[in-house]
Amino acid sequence: MTTLTRRGLIAAGAALPLAGLSAPKLARAEAPMMGASFARHRRFMIGGFEVTTILGGTTPREEPQGIFGMNVPAEEFAEVSRANFLSTDVSQFYFTPTVVNTGSELVLFDTGLNGAATTEALASAGYTPDQIDIVVLTHMHGDHIGGMMTDGAPTFPNARYVTGQAEFDHWAAAGNEGFDANVRPMAEMMTFLGDGDDVVTGITGMAAFGHTPGHMVYRLESEGAGLVIFADLANHPVWSLARPDWEVRFDADKAAAAESRRRVLGMIAADRIPAVGYHMPFPAVGYVDTGSDGAEFRWVPESGQLMG
Repeated sequence: MTTLTRRGLIAAGAALPLAGLSAPKLARAEAPMMGASFARHRRFMIGGFEVTTILGGTTPREEPQGIFGMNVPAEEFAEVSRANFLSTDVSQFYFTPTVVNTGSELVLFDTGLNGAATTEALASAGYTPDQIDIVVLTHMHGDHIGGMMTDGAPTFPNARYVTGQAEFDHWAAAGNEGFDANVRPMAEMMTFLGDGDDVVTGITGMAAFGHTPGHMVYRLESEGAGLVIFADLANHPVWSLARPDWEVRFDADKAAAAESRRRVLGMIAADRIPAVGYHMPFPAVGYVDTGSDGAEFRWVPESGQLMG
């Protein structure tokens, strides 16, 4: 039996070239750059409800003060943006439908930009469109109703639909192309809600008018736990949620939208429950706290509190 010592190993290595051999080369992987990416879903429990947020899309938008803070001086907008590490040249938009499994129904809140994108996002979370039992429309802007139809057929063939009565009535009379193509064909399968009405037991609609004439938010309650799906009540964590009086271009009634923000966000903060915002940075889950330094509220992204 041969015994190798450290000195012997060093000597053997030095002798390799003399024997016509070469020392082994270290392998170096030259992997291609993959580009920026996101996980497509986030799943957690609220009591006995399983909640999944899905990334239906994300896109940059230039000149954010053309959308947010339209009623504040450019210097103030720039100062607030700089303090929060935000560019005043471009902002990233997110579109986040939410799926709630109550144990007996699979409920989808909003349908995204189009059927193909929403179907793909659902698939990433393990769902198929035919599994959706109820589709809830928080309001009827195009990025919330665009996924209701795919190639002229219902994207969710087994679903019934729920939306606010005031919201439906407004768009039904408005002559809107998106509504006529995506929502009107489903009118006979719709249930209409008012403030305080339930989608199913444990999911209650709340009026939060202003962004649109009948915009609704939804509160979940299960086994003593709660969550609010606040849709487009606030469209950005700093430029909208933190400063509810900053005007947002997409709000139909800007004064009513600000009042709704203050009321609903105040409730979320007081009750210390998590929330999902359709346009919050993905995975769009967090908490609302009272603000400071001129901000009325503060968005606190969830950081593991819902992992249990």
